[in-house]
Amino acid sequence: MKEVDEIPQEKEPGSAAMIATLGLAGFLSGVILVSVFLYTRPIIAENKAQALRAAIFEILPGTEHYEAMELTDGTLKLVKGSSDEENVVYFGYDPEGRLTGVAIPGAEPGYQDLIHVIYGYRPEEGVITGLKVLESKETPGLGDKIIKDADFQSNFDALKVEPTIEVVKKGEKNSPNEVEAITGATISSKAIGRLLQLSVEKWKTPIDGYLKEDPKEIAPHEN
Repeated sequence: MKEVDEIPQEKEPGSAAMIATLGLAGFLSGVILVSVFLYTRPIIAENKAQALRAAIFEILPGTEHYEAMELTDGTLKLVKGSSDEENVVYFGYDPEGRLTGVAIPGAEPGYQDLIHVIYGYRPEEGVITGLKVLESKETPGLGDKIIKDADFQSNFDALKVEPTIEVVKKGEKNSPNEVEAITGATISSKAIGRLLQLSVEKWKTPIDGYLKEDPKEIAPHEN
């Protein structure tokens, strides 16, 4: 009988070759990820800066320009270079140079993740005059109502900061220092109230001190 030719067996790649291939793939993936990050980082930063600028003009009606002020050793100073964003607020001014208010950014953990906001503050009246959510990952249809619910947003049209900011249940608001929570989104509502109270505790004294040393003419409050 004719012998059947044996089918040649392919050599399995050695462990060194496999490691080299995986290493090369990992290296190329890393290069791609880093390249995408470096390319998108300035774009993301510019988008955030534009959103911040738009929010400042929105929560401080009548503002034509603003100045960034940094908290350093308990004192507010004009930002002239790089700064710690967590310690910067924005003083808004109308065309006549009168103070329209102070825009104060802040963040606090919500139900899903950090909630980033910026709010308008009138130090001479001791009231918050507007709030804008800059970034939130709260539950769609519930927690995201802190952005979409007009009744909730109306809490911040003239919210008194003294004696303290309190969050109350829907329909139980009786005082100008109270925030009426959203039904079904209590955690997100309380996060906003807590954020504002902690922020006011941090910023009220430095702002009052700065305005005492450098008094500003106050612009009329525009709704």
